[in-house]
Amino acid sequence: MSEVELALNIIRALIIVGAILLGVLAILIWVKDKTKRVSYLRLFIQIVSVPIVFLGLIIGPFGLPQYPQVGNAPRDVVIGTEIFGRSFPDGLSVPILACWYPSGRTVTCPVWQMQAYLYPFWEEGVGFGWGVLYTTPGWERLAIVIGLVVVMALVLGRFFCGWICPFGLYMDLLSRIRSVFKKPYRSLSNRTNAAIMQLRYVIIAIFMILSVILGAQAIFGVPLVSGTEKGGYLYSYLSAPYCQVCPMRTLSVLAEVSIGAMDAAFVFSHTTGLFYEAGYYITSINMVVLIFATIGSLMYRRLWCRICPVGALTGIFSRFTPFKKLALLRLTKDEEKCTKCGICKRVCPPQITEVYEEKGGDVTTSACILCLRCVEMCPYEDCLKLEVAHKPIFKSRNWLES
Repeated sequence: MSEVELALNIIRALIIVGAILLGVLAILIWVKDKTKRVSYLRLFIQIVSVPIVFLGLIIGPFGLPQYPQVGNAPRDVVIGTEIFGRSFPDGLSVPILACWYPSGRTVTCPVWQMQAYLYPFWEEGVGFGWGVLYTTPGWERLAIVIGLVVVMALVLGRFFCGWICPFGLYMDLLSRIRSVFKKPYRSLSNRTNAAIMQLRYVIIAIFMILSVILGAQAIFGVPLVSGTEKGGYLYSYLSAPYCQVCPMRTLSVLAEVSIGAMDAAFVFSHTTGLFYEAGYYITSINMVVLIFATIGSLMYRRLWCRICPVGALTGIFSRFTPFKKLALLRLTKDEEKCTKCGICKRVCPPQITEVYEEKGGDVTTSACILCLRCVEMCPYEDCLKLEVAHKPIFKSRNWLES
């Protein structure tokens, strides 16, 4: 990269950062309602995060000789392609649904990486993307992914889910559509909600086991199922099992098709099977799950967050005391100031009850997406706080008297 290009990139980055900061400042100044200020700020950050996650659609480079039938935008504009001096061509693992399949992404979903590095990319060699060459073994890439997820979980926890994840924004927009029509949301029973949240660990375990079974030839030297060889049916269409049901893959691909960033004919030509249940981009299974997630999120707030395995990866560390003690970002409660009014429980999108039920101290849970709606709506001064390294940065306010 020339000095001129570097200078232009720095200027662009400064302009983007400046615009975001101005937007944040405008919200903090002009939104007077204390019960909505953080919600508007979060919505703004969510909207800004989408073009950053798929920045290649905006900045290019365009017209490269890489799968031109897919679309004009680059397949990968990833950051973090070298970590600790080791090649990491799929880029930085960020615990959000930053789908690998559409064009122009800058970061990568860790669940895709964990599956892909077991199968089909356990060994060194050529990857699926344009110019992707794995020069390190799969176990090493897996260790990097897990290490990055652990660090991010300790630093920000599920803040990624509440403030950055594109699919989280999609669900929040569905909730706002419901509100426009003045339709009340529904709530699951506490028992059902708890059971669903436990299901996310089962889901990720099942799909990781499937990846190990598919990659048995490379990992153990013994093939357990047929069709996993390069060019085989499973290799071509089912190499990342969870991605075959993930609603984000369908949503992001269809969104890029709708704006002309991906070619519709090419995308749908890669769907096969008796019921179109297999495919590289869009499948009937993906479509059914997306429809289910859409209808479910219109009825129940943040429904997919309750079973999402990506959120489970970060949330799992807040279940164990050693990790909870090391976490930088946490939600705390002052027992003496809490009157058990129940507002925090009613306004929580994924229906977390621990903030209400716990007596005091650290009330962060593995299911909490740190949207801060409970802190924003709590009517008691300093009862709930968001802390960074034990320093409060946001506190509940007595908005009843304002």
